[in-house]
Amino acid sequence: MAERLSAGAVHPSRGQRPQWSAFLELGFRPLYLAGGFWAAISIAVWVFAPSGLTGTLPGVYWHAHEMLWGFIATVAVGFLFTAGANWTGVNPVRGMALAGLVLLWGAARIGFLWPGPFAFLLAAACELAFFMFAAVALARVIYGTRNRNNYGIPVLILGLAMADGLYLQAARAGDFSLLVPRFEAGLLCMAVIAMLVARRVIPFFAMRGVAGLAIPMHAVSGRWQLAAGVLAIVCLLLGWMPALAWALAVAGAIALWQVWDWKPLSVRHVPLLWILYAGYAGLGIGLLLAAAHAAGWGMRAAWPVHAIGVAGFAVLIIGMVTRTALGHLGRPMRTDRSMVIAYGLVIAAALLRLAALFPSGWSSFALQASAGAWIIAFTLYVGRFFPWLIRPRADSPGVTPAGRPAGRS
Repeated sequence: MAERLSAGAVHPSRGQRPQWSAFLELGFRPLYLAGGFWAAISIAVWVFAPSGLTGTLPGVYWHAHEMLWGFIATVAVGFLFTAGANWTGVNPVRGMALAGLVLLWGAARIGFLWPGPFAFLLAAACELAFFMFAAVALARVIYGTRNRNNYGIPVLILGLAMADGLYLQAARAGDFSLLVPRFEAGLLCMAVIAMLVARRVIPFFAMRGVAGLAIPMHAVSGRWQLAAGVLAIVCLLLGWMPALAWALAVAGAIALWQVWDWKPLSVRHVPLLWILYAGYAGLGIGLLLAAAHAAGWGMRAAWPVHAIGVAGFAVLIIGMVTRTALGHLGRPMRTDRSMVIAYGLVIAAALLRLAALFPSGWSSFALQASAGAWIIAFTLYVGRFFPWLIRPRADSPGVTPAGRPAGRS
């Protein structure tokens, strides 16, 4: 029977105490929390206290790095660890190994803020170890169980790690001309991961959440879309700009067509669904803007970067970290007021950030308003989900047995 998704209050379970074993049972628990926390803190530092950025990475390059690899990719890894447990029946990482992974992530965040070359090198080593460990852990369970549909996932995580390493190497060498293309390579790796995941889970969630809704999974168009995304990465690395423009345009157009074919009006009353639709549409629009920029249409690079990163990834993330966390925590598939407010604030942050790119007397205000909306949104998420993420599943008196996935992604 399809589960109904609706707005309403969600009440915490009573009689459950925080447990380290519960907190470290699946990757989404600490990594969703870490990603949401860092999303709020890093933007607060970047917009309202930039004088605190005294590390080797200069201001705007630190901001770009932390948004992509410190926030977006971190949440993606948390999701993939948890989804990987469902795909294969084997938990990729849990317990002390997961705790060690989170410590590597935290050390990287501190190291990139700390002045001096040693702190930078230590931070870079910790961060690359984080992504390499994630790729190996996912490869072990995906290849070990012959889960062929997901063979590309570890490779894409390695791609993220390689782009990150090249970005940091250019920053250390002071070769800032290489930072933008290497950041864009990481952004496209993340876009391919987002398209792969979102194209699968959005129609699945929608058909479970709306009674009688029948929409296609778009497996064939999804393969063409992923091929276009991988081709875009290759073209970017080789400098083939016309081909890059066409590949990005194909990937973005397919995403928008898929959203339309998934009957978006049918989910307009279900916040847990329309936020995912909105994020996937934002990603499609961002890819089209990137295509226009690659084609030399005179568009600032900041437009596609923020459309993909904020209107696409961030909107998808606030929806995914809510929906998947509720499912894996054994809680009702219902949003409460704070969750819906967070959704609206992330969308507002995206629109205001894009508006701030227009040169006008309002640009500074729009930037600060965007940052404020963003910070409040992710603070609301962390505050709402923190008490649940550190406790066992609400529908179980104890912790899920080791190695067994809980819930569904």
